[in-house]
Amino acid sequence: MIVVHHLENSRSQRILWLLEELGLPYTIKRYQRDPKTMLAPPELRRLHPLGKSPVIEDGNMVIAESGAIVEYLIEKAGGRLGPLDDQCGKLRYRQFLHYAEGSLMPPLLVLLVIKRLGLFGLPARKPILRMLDRHLDYCDQELSGRPYFAGDELTGADIMMSFPLEAAAKRAGLDASRRHVWAWLQRIHERPAYQRALKAGGPYAYA
Repeated sequence: MIVVHHLENSRSQRILWLLEELGLPYTIKRYQRDPKTMLAPPELRRLHPLGKSPVIEDGNMVIAESGAIVEYLIEKAGGRLGPLDDQCGKLRYRQFLHYAEGSLMPPLLVLLVIKRLGLFGLPARKPILRMLDRHLDYCDQELSGRPYFAGDELTGADIMMSFPLEAAAKRAGLDASRRHVWAWLQRIHERPAYQRALKAGGPYAYA
C-alpha cells in the first residue's frame, strides 16, 4: 500500500489527485504546517532529510520530489496518464512535466517571500509580476489549441501544472482574462478524481 505523507496546502495534493486518477490504493499520513512559519513540521525530516512534502512510501522505497513521484506512479500504473503516442505530444509532456517546478514555481515562491517582507519587498514586486505575466501568457497560448498541456487528454503534465497555476490564481493575478488557462483550471477541478482527492486530502486553499 502506498503511503502519501501529505502536508496541508502543499504540492502533495496533486499526488492524491494522480492516485485517484490512476485508481491506485493509498493511505494518507497528515502533517500540519507551523502556524507562524508555515513550514512543514520536523516529523517529516525523520522520513526524508529535506523534511518536505510530498514524499511517498511504497514498500521499502521512499520517494521525494513531485516530478519523480508522478513518473514513478504512472509507471506503476502501466503508463496510464503518461506520454501520448505522437512525438509532439511526448515532447510537450516532458517539457511541462519539468517546466512546472523548474520555471513556473520559482517566481511564485519569490513572490511569496516578497509579500512577507512587506515594504522591504516592494522594489522586487513589479519585476517578478512581469516575469509571471510572461509565464501565464505562455501557458494561455499553449492551451489555446488543445484542452490539456500535452494534447487532447489529461496526462501527468497536467497533474504537475495544477499546483503552480492554482497558486498563481491565488496570489499572482491569474484570472478569467487568461481564458484558456482559466477554462483548464475549471476543467480539472470538475474531474471526479480531483473531487475525490480534495475529499481525501482535506482543506486545500488553491482549489
